[in-house]
Amino acid sequence: MKTLYLANPYGFSTQLRHGPLAALVKALGLAGAEVWEPFARNNGVDKTSSDWAYRIGQADLEDVRAADGLFAVVNGCPPDEGVMVELGLAIAWGKPTFLFRDDYRHCADSEAYPLNLMLFTGLPAQGWEAYWYASLEEIADPDKALSRWLRSETHAGV
Repeated sequence: MKTLYLANPYGFSTQLRHGPLAALVKALGLAGAEVWEPFARNNGVDKTSSDWAYRIGQADLEDVRAADGLFAVVNGCPPDEGVMVELGLAIAWGKPTFLFRDDYRHCADSEAYPLNLMLFTGLPAQGWEAYWYASLEEIADPDKALSRWLRSETHAGV
């Protein structure tokens, strides 16, 4: 089973953690991924220690490095800065990346893409839309890139 790091800002809110985050983890798991959700994996540090934030950041970095791919929630204008760093790391390391945005606001600098063009540099130039998810239901679509990758029909995002 391939590991999929779930870069997301939902874990900062109890309501979002129990709602959208839980639903997203479930949908990705049902699709066949072993989901590495950073708030569940790396937030168990003693936050009274002066270096707690650094340790969480390092644990997240190591999980992005070790995961087989990355699924990023890119809601917001602009999207969450931590998610953007994790996505940038995955792109730089050549990992397959998949983008999720159910936020209807337009937040782009070009007509070709719905967000900043740099977020798409880890996706293929042609057919990038197969790596873009706008709903939980699309995650199970067997013709989209995540399902193909989990079935090992494709191995890279580029």
